[in-house]
Amino acid sequence: MRSLRFSSAPCLTFHTTASSMMGEFVCSFALSFASFDAHNRRLTSFVPHLQATQGPCDTPKPSMLDFVNKAKWDSWKSLGSTTPEEARQQYCDLIGSLLAAEGGDSTPASPADSSYETLLVSREDKVTTITLNRPLKKNAITNQMYNEIIAALEEAAKDESAITVFTGAGDFYCSGNDLTNFTKIPEDGIQEMAKRGGELLRKYVKAYIDFPKPLVAVVNGPAVGISVTVLGLFDLVYATDRATFHTPFSQLGQTAEGCSSYTFPKIMGPAKANEMLLFNKKLTAAQACDLGLVTEVFPDSSFQAEVWSRLKGYGKLPPNCLLFSKRLIRSTETERLHAVNDAEVERLVERWTSDECFNAIMSFFQNKSKL
Repeated sequence: MRSLRFSSAPCLTFHTTASSMMGEFVCSFALSFASFDAHNRRLTSFVPHLQATQGPCDTPKPSMLDFVNKAKWDSWKSLGSTTPEEARQQYCDLIGSLLAAEGGDSTPASPADSSYETLLVSREDKVTTITLNRPLKKNAITNQMYNEIIAALEEAAKDESAITVFTGAGDFYCSGNDLTNFTKIPEDGIQEMAKRGGELLRKYVKAYIDFPKPLVAVVNGPAVGISVTVLGLFDLVYATDRATFHTPFSQLGQTAEGCSSYTFPKIMGPAKANEMLLFNKKLTAAQACDLGLVTEVFPDSSFQAEVWSRLKGYGKLPPNCLLFSKRLIRSTETERLHAVNDAEVERLVERWTSDECFNAIMSFFQNKSKL
């Protein structure tokens, strides 16, 4: 974690991996929602949500001339006595089918380490680089990718590199959580799914907390949700000037994760952290740099050349010196970070199964469907 400073400025119902993660991923999906050429399905796509929250349809039948509301009423009525749990699953299935209609996934380059399907992992000049490699999905994180990142960090901790770098393939750094993580409620129900998601989130954030070597984020484009909150656990964050940083949790009925409830107030001050974590403010790269979340911002035209020139220089530094120095810097924070991670996960598991979270997510989609 970078050195923390106090600022002097005045002033996601179902979830498998971390529906902090749901907040992030919803934003990613919303970017392409308007492209679906399925007008009739969009008219009735939120009817299962009505059934799940209000029960069977008992409202008067709209006029035949009120085409939109008549279509919605007919669809709702057709659900009959479908239970709320079944209606929620129908909604998940519908969203999954819409996502499939969007088509495409990543077009990965040949990875240096072929044991990963969603990442590119390379080692050169004493620098290990982990690249999120789903560019056509804006590097949205699937359950598989969460597990692969954990494994890649474990390997990087043991290899001969001096530093480890994270970046994204394509125009996005990371758009947050992938929708397909949430489209199938298992037979053992939402509660168990939330618990498993909480454990995966705990393990994922723990991998960053315990990583022993200098960790550098090369933020090559927009970043959303979990990809933003864990930046407080990195040692350096370099960003292109077109990057943005967004944590839209409260608008989706969710709470902070990635230790951001602790790191963000210490890095940028409580007032500015509240704008991001409570009130969903999106930061530009320059704003994030001014607040201390980003180390330095570079012009997009020269970003890669300038940053990688520095990183190659860092790779030549004595590795044990870097290792021991980071350990000293982090020694007073590690125990606290683990406690914060545990508390954040515990609260999120409760949030993901709450009606408030479910309704907030459905409201978000309803608003997007009107675009």
